[in-house]
Amino acid sequence: MPRVDVNIMGQSYSMVCRDGEERALREAAIYLDSKMKAIRDAGKVKGNDRIAVLAALGVAAEFLSVKSPQGPLSELTILEVKQKISAMHTVLDSALTPQENLF
Repeated sequence: MPRVDVNIMGQSYSMVCRDGEERALREAAIYLDSKMKAIRDAGKVKGNDRIAVLAALGVAAEFLSVKSPQGPLSELTILEVKQKISAMHTVLDSALTPQENLF
């Protein structure tokens, strides 16, 4: 597995990833670095751990709000898709539970 060296907020990290994923890992590190520096530079948050958590929450919120560019679910965000799948699981569980008693 290839080793990738990245720098996030002045701190060096050496990571391994799958073959062919080096570029994506570097781009993710650059993106995270920019998010963390923006939070730090705003001056409202002190401490790298807090900055990292706020950056992670921001990235997670961005991820969950992404919509597919095309297809049957293109009008839904990833969060809405996850919620619909969870609701389907609940319906299936309630429908299948009585069936377990038959066996």
